[in-house]
Amino acid sequence: MPAKIPATVVTGFLGAGKTTLIRHMLQNAGGRRIALIINEFGDLGVDGDILKGCGIEGCAEDDVMELSNGCICCTVAEDFIPTMQKLLDRENAPDHIVIETSGLALPQPLVRAFNWPEISTRVTVDGVVTVVDGKAVTEGRFAHDVAAVDAQRKLDENLDHETPLSELFEDQMACADMIVINKSDLLDAVEMTALVTRLRSDSRDGVQVVTSTMGALPIDVLLGQGIGAEDDMESRHEVHHHHHHHDHDDDHDDDHHDDDDHDHDHHHHDHDHDAFESFVVSRSEIADPAGFAAQVADVIRAHDILRLKGFAAVTGKPMRLTLQAVGPRVDTYFDQPFGTAPRETRLVVIGQAGLDRAAIEAALCA
Repeated sequence: MPAKIPATVVTGFLGAGKTTLIRHMLQNAGGRRIALIINEFGDLGVDGDILKGCGIEGCAEDDVMELSNGCICCTVAEDFIPTMQKLLDRENAPDHIVIETSGLALPQPLVRAFNWPEISTRVTVDGVVTVVDGKAVTEGRFAHDVAAVDAQRKLDENLDHETPLSELFEDQMACADMIVINKSDLLDAVEMTALVTRLRSDSRDGVQVVTSTMGALPIDVLLGQGIGAEDDMESRHEVHHHHHHHDHDDDHDDDHHDDDDHDHDHHHHDHDHDAFESFVVSRSEIADPAGFAAQVADVIRAHDILRLKGFAAVTGKPMRLTLQAVGPRVDTYFDQPFGTAPRETRLVVIGQAGLDRAAIEAALCA
């Protein structure tokens, strides 16, 4: 059976910067063919126009699909599933699918939809990325423009208009595999440390919290989480019950202000990856694959490493051991013989700037 196509769900309130993050990802896709599903309210189609007109090579119009008759969560059977089937049936199927939810839609119902039999064997949720406005959350507002969010809610009388933003925020956090604190340049070091600590303590074990400016995240950090979120709904269920006829809160919004962090565009951070670094660690053969995987997990936890990938030479084994880690979750498998290649262990370490390279190298080589 062919491998399932990974899909990343991007969620977050109006104005957090989801569109900016997605545009940056498309501009730095590194040859990956990424299909985008945009969740719009009504026929405004603003984000779709932005992305279709962005002039990005490989971002063809048929790679952007717009769900124009409402929230994904409300239209799973008649809209989302057929859209996914159309994508999966294409001769040139995408390498990765990215789904941008409307700003007040909870991601849980969408993730559950990946268990629908029409698509469950063909696609999997690589991870849920929740984008937050760091400045707004620090100030207790959760959204850059609360009045705009409330105006969006009032567009449909069937929606939950009463639930405090703080509760909707907690439910978006509950489903996240990665939390992106955007607009980090608007916070000082003390505020940022406090917010990162708070969001880590409020989220599930293993959820990664990263900071960004203008949505500039390396694609290797954003994609390739390999979570399989649809098989893990129990730990990411909604914390709050939203009194709403659809059994979940799926406020619609057109997200056309989602790109509103352009007001500090003069920083020119669009391609700024200085906030992240990577380096290679080489070491000798290892004796015990399981023990080494545990050692790697400990190093990742101790040094807050986001990704670690590479391969190892195992004493007495002709095959190369491939190792991939997303946070403290480490996967290993033997993939191919070394052949004439040197028998060495090489690991690429990726994290936010400030990693203690010497300490990490020492710990991995111990």
